Amino acid sequence: MRKILFPLVIALAGCLSSCSDDGDALPAKKEYFTLWNSCEALNALQEYVEDVTDPNSGNYIKEEDRIATFDMDGTFIGELYPTYFEYNLLEYRVLEDETYRNSAPDDVRETAQEIRDFVRNGTPLPAHFDMKHAQAAAKAYAGMTIAEFNAYVKAYASQPANGFTGMTYGQSFYKPMLQVFDYLKANGFTYYVVSGSDRLICRALVEAVGIEPNRVIGMDVKLKSSSQGEETGVNYTMGKEEDLVRTDELIIKNLKTNKVLQITQEIGKVPVLSFGNSSGDCAMHNYCLSNKHKSAAFMLIADDDVRDHANREKALTLGMQWFEAGYHVISMKDDFKTIYGSEVEKTDFTF
Repeated sequence: MRKILFPLVIALAGCLSSCSDDGDALPAKKEYFTLWNSCEALNALQEYVEDVTDPNSGNYIKEEDRIATFDMDGTFIGELYPTYFEYNLLEYRVLEDETYRNSAPDDVRETAQEIRDFVRNGTPLPAHFDMKHAQAAAKAYAGMTIAEFNAYVKAYASQPANGFTGMTYGQSFYKPMLQVFDYLKANGFTYYVVSGSDRLICRALVEAVGIEPNRVIGMDVKLKSSSQGEETGVNYTMGKEEDLVRTDELIIKNLKTNKVLQITQEIGKVPVLSFGNSSGDCAMHNYCLSNKHKSAAFMLIADDDVRDHANREKALTLGMQWFEAGYHVISMKDDFKTIYGSEVEKTDFTF
């Protein structure tokens, strides 16, 4: 389907070229992007960066305004083993973790079971499940200190990734996308992770690739001091020996327009580059494209059903949709020489 439909749309639009291993990129470009094939999205990114970092260009952007935002799941880290990391983690916490499962509230248990039924039986998730999951997750980890939760996430992430050999969950980064981080950093950009997943989960995962915790924005729950009780933070003074703990109160699920609101609150500037993979990132992309500076948005599609667990037909349909919306489309199948590394192989899921 890709060979017939998607390139046809691209050719008719007159702005994308088919991807191949050949190309006439400058040596400096190849040094940063050794894991990429030559393609429209990569060419567009490099041409953009070269333009806005050239002091003689009318599109020059000062370093302090070179802000890039990245979704996490499905944009630079795997989300198909066999669903989001944070969904897998909640399922494990509630249905398998001997230290918690017998004390899980009924609504939390119901949510975890719905994830399991979706993964194992293909049972559709209920409407607005993202919010139901967020509220259940807030309850499931309530009472954990920040350090305890960080260790809990990393312990689960150290397990072998379901559906692959040679990789743990915590190693499941899209290696070509990590080269984008390196390239942007070298050209004076500051990049932020803006995810729908729990902020503290994101921090624990991206630490491995050198992303600082203050550059991570995600779903948030209310925190409190370990001895605070029912008093509000306005009325309570935290002691030196106290820890911060998670509560069961959800503050925000960081999806769609909420991503824009959080970017505005925490960064205070409109990004000039935006990277995502789903409709939950469209608001962030559109906000970026409203920038007074020259800007660009990129959508990655999971169309590689050989090296990854992907619904290729759905991905190609989305690719055409993103292209028509004015976003550059990154094809995992055509644009990436590798996804997770040559030592990683796709296998059947096991349950």
